[in-house]
Amino acid sequence: MNGLQFIKITLVLLVWSIYPYSLEAQTTLVVEGIPEKTPTGQDIYISGDFEGWTGGQDSYRLSYANGKYFILLPETEKTILFKFTRGNWDTVETDLDGKQIDNRSLFLSGVRDTVNFVITQWADLVPKKSTASKNVHLLDDSFDMSPLEKTRKIWIYLPDSYENSTERYPVVYLQDGQNLFDESLAYSGEWEVDETLDQLAGSKVLELIVVGIENGGAERIEEYTPWEITGHESKLLGDDYIRFIKENLKPFIDENYRTKSSRDQTGIMGSSLGGLISFYAALQYPETFGKAGIFSPSFSLVEKSSAFTEQHGDLKETDIYFMAGDQESESMVEEMKKQIQLLIDSGFPEKNIATKVVQGGEHNEKLWSEQFEPAIKWLFANTTKH
Repeated sequence: MNGLQFIKITLVLLVWSIYPYSLEAQTTLVVEGIPEKTPTGQDIYISGDFEGWTGGQDSYRLSYANGKYFILLPETEKTILFKFTRGNWDTVETDLDGKQIDNRSLFLSGVRDTVNFVITQWADLVPKKSTASKNVHLLDDSFDMSPLEKTRKIWIYLPDSYENSTERYPVVYLQDGQNLFDESLAYSGEWEVDETLDQLAGSKVLELIVVGIENGGAERIEEYTPWEITGHESKLLGDDYIRFIKENLKPFIDENYRTKSSRDQTGIMGSSLGGLISFYAALQYPETFGKAGIFSPSFSLVEKSSAFTEQHGDLKETDIYFMAGDQESESMVEEMKKQIQLLIDSGFPEKNIATKVVQGGEHNEKLWSEQFEPAIKWLFANTTKH
């Protein structure tokens, strides 16, 4: 063995000792720096468009060796969007001041590569001030989720005029409730739903009630998926979750608040997997939900959504607003438009569908916050579509 051969073998063994599987994978992601105050013993995850933005699941937990975290990604040629977390979106990475950062983007070229990253800060380690409007209230911090054997926080937004009037109001049920109203609760920025509705009410454009349902963190993917997700073993709790809203939460809201309870005055809305489950709710239970706002829906992760759309799409008096950014993923807009065409082919009136593709829009709360106003106005400010 000559000296050059010895050096090559030594280098290979050194790489193998640091990243034990790197010789079998095409791309190795290495986190070589984390915030100083990161709690000891906690795992780090990668979450992105390739796994449904779950916030962290076991198959995407990073390994640890020699003071660094790493993960091996499958051989493929595509661009992925992602962020690092410590297992849920409450602990997502941020900038040094705790503010939301853009999604990381990486092109997987299909050749062996190693990419290094440094995590600057975690969202939960930076104190935040509440930004919620005075019209937002915590309805219950442990609301019964039957038929699911769980409890969850529920927030409610009441229009400024609610207390001093006898008026009744339309209602929208929104997923990922901790991200809707309050910067101190949101993990990557808030939707500013309360500020938007306060402004619309002040302009006499629209007044309505919003019910925000806390997501279940690690259980979010289970509750927001009615169908199997490719590469993920799900308990398929999506239908039970929507039945919780339909059979438990909505009756409570209608009984205790002055609502317009008819289907044409009841909406459901969400983003990403929250958009997926809201789409399911609108088609599966049209007698309850007459309006739906579908932001950045994760259609590409499920195979059965197309057959479901074909079977349930012949609805004549349901309004659906679809929105996605053209920088969310390679297939987001294409898959959304595919489902829209399936709806139309199934008999869904084109005039009852609004479609918006936002140039430069990325998969984050910034996009959803900016697009909430046009969506909610289209759905509720004009009720003469039918």
